[in-house]
Parts: sequence; C-alpha cells; structure tokens
Amino acid sequence: MYINRTVEKLVFKMLKMFKVILITGPRQIGKTTLLKHILGESYSYVTLDDINELELAKEDAKLFFLNHSDKIIIDEVQNAPELFSEIKRIVDSKEEYGTIILTGSQTFSLMSTITETLAGRIGIIEMNGLSLREISGSAFDKPTIMTEEYLNHPSEVISVEKLWNTIHRGDMPELYRNEEVAWNLYYSSYVKTYIERDVRMIVNVKNLNLFSKFMIALAARTSQLLNYNVLANELGVDLQTIKSWVSILETSGIITIIQPFSNNQLSRAIKTPMLYFMNTGLVCYLLKWNNVETLINGAMSGQILETYVVSEIVKSFKNIGINNLPIYFYRDKDKKEIDVIIEDSGVLYPIEIKKTATPKISMGKHLSVLEKAQGYHVGSKVILCLIDKKMYLSSDIIAFPIMNI
Repeated sequence: MYINRTVEKLVFKMLKMFKVILITGPRQIGKTTLLKHILGESYSYVTLDDINELELAKEDAKLFFLNHSDKIIIDEVQNAPELFSEIKRIVDSKEEYGTIILTGSQTFSLMSTITETLAGRIGIIEMNGLSLREISGSAFDKPTIMTEEYLNHPSEVISVEKLWNTIHRGDMPELYRNEEVAWNLYYSSYVKTYIERDVRMIVNVKNLNLFSKFMIALAARTSQLLNYNVLANELGVDLQTIKSWVSILETSGIITIIQPFSNNQLSRAIKTPMLYFMNTGLVCYLLKWNNVETLINGAMSGQILETYVVSEIVKSFKNIGINNLPIYFYRDKDKKEIDVIIEDSGVLYPIEIKKTATPKISMGKHLSVLEKAQGYHVGSKVILCLIDKKMYLSSDIIAFPIMNI
C-alpha cells in the first residue's frame, strides 16, 4: 500500500526548475518508493547498492551514463561521488530540466561534493518520515504558522489514543504499510544498519558500542538543551568527538537542532540550542519504552510529546521546500520559557506544548514575553494540548489540539 506524500508536489515543482534534483533524508523513509510511484513510468531506476552498477559508476562515469542515457533516478548516489563531474558535464550540455534525479541518505559527505560541482544546477529536497497528516490521509499541506486561517483549517481530529500510538510507532512508512512488522525488531535492525553502514562510512568510529551508548544518551535528552560537555563527560570521550557525532545525526536527518530566539530587548535569553529527535518511535526504542502504556505513564512522556510536536512542525515546512526553518524557542535566566516560536514576515507566533486535556490560561503566562522583542509583532498565542477542538482561553490565548497540527 502506497501512502501519499505531501512532498510529491514539491518534486514536480523542482523538476521544472532545476536540471538535477536531489532528495535526501534518513534511510527507509520512502525516498525511492515515492519516486518509483510518481515517476516510475518515465524514469529508469538504478541503485548504487548494486555492486555492478557501483563499480561502473566509480570506474567509468561516462560509460555509466551511456548505459543509462534516458531520464534516470540514481539511488544512494553518495556511494559514487565520481559521478558528479560527469553529471555537471551532461546537464551543462542540455537545455532540458529534471532529467537526473538523485537520492542519498548520507548528506554529511554528500553536500560538500554537490556544493563544489553542481551549485546552481541542483534543487535539494530534504525528506522526512511520515507526518500525521500523511498517516491520516489528509490533503492539508500548509506549514504550521498559527495564523487565523491556519487555526480554522478543516481537519478530522484523531483520538488521543491514536495520537499516542502514532508517537510510539514513529514515522517509518514500513510500519504503516505492513502492520505485521514487529516494532522492536524493525528499529533494532534500523539502528544496527544505520550505525554499521552509514556511521562507519562517514567517520572512523572504532567503538560502535560507544556510539550506540551515545545515541541512547542523546535520546534521553530529546526536548532538552544540548550540552556537549555533559555528554562528553558521561561517555568519556572528548568534546570534539561529541560535536562530530551530533553533526552526523543532524545531517543524517535523525535529529534536528533548534536555535534560541534572540533580540536586543531580550538580553537575559540563553544561547544554548535545543535538541529534538525527528522520529519519536526511534526514541522510544532507544529508551526501551516498549509499549504505549509505558510511554504515556513514563517520566519522559511530556518530553516525547514535545519532541513529536516539534518534528511535525519541522515536517510541515520541509515538505513544501522550506529548509531554512523559521522555528525557535525561548528560555531566559529568569526561567521564563516558550517551547516553540514560529517567525513569519516579522510576526512571532509563540506556542506552549502541554500534556493535558484541561488547559488553563496560566499555562501561557510566559507567551507575552515576546511583546518586548524589537522589530516584531506577536501573533496568536497558542497552547497545543490534548483537547479535541480549538478553545479560546482569553481574547489572545488559544488552546489548540495537537492532533490537528
């Protein structure tokens, strides 16, 4: 069963704008499935996981393209960076757009090569796992900007029970295409493949068990400030190693790092970034939250709920091609916090995320801090929580269902 992806529209748009497009993202999030489904009849497909194709691509790029002279999808292109110079020569000799489509799951090394050889010729799409909209079959594709129009968009709100099941299961398409797939076995294989294939190819990690411990330690810190020194001390490795490993997870699409909002009038704001995993199912696996009930009742349920919300917001932007995320958070030395801030055209939309079905106006007590920010207006102040429909808590604070974002 194919699950329709929001990013399909972006692919068709990019094909008309660029001679080459690259779709990046973690392994197994549906890059190849998407392309085969929407373009399989008009493009040939080659994977560089095929040892024969890989050998030809690395040894003789011109011969490789003589054997694949039509419109082509090249999967796992990071395995053969030798192709990029020939791709540049080919597209520079043609006027046609969208003839070569590349996919890659190791953007850590891939992006530097592309920047050098294909700048100005290539459109890049950062693809993620399934969003709740996609899982639910919703056609709504607007980014999560809390305008009046957004807050009134029609959508079928799912149950809180289904929400938590989705958070625990995560965003991997295979877990929704085939419900017989065992959750724990799937993620066990996923982590093993990611660490033993991708991480080993990117950086010389001598102790893979230590890297596994690093991923678990990081998962325990999702929805928290990212403190490199604490991680380094806990794992007994140097600071530069921790920064390198965090960078690997970020460029692989496993985590996202959100920067704090800063403004001259908010001088007490902290400058440490916030860490979030993109797949809550992976977090649950790494931390051994083996069933939904354990997750809901666990000490980290609020953190994982916040992680889920942030990942959904990130997806809503990246699925329409906005990779430079207008997403921030706020914390200051007076312990005032705002979980998420969306900036759009000089307007700030502050958001609190609460694991409650009975929101109170006091939960939004810090949302007005942003009114001091110079050069901005403050839009709707929103508390995302476990209610089933929009509710005004005051004239300027709105409670909104997490299930409807």
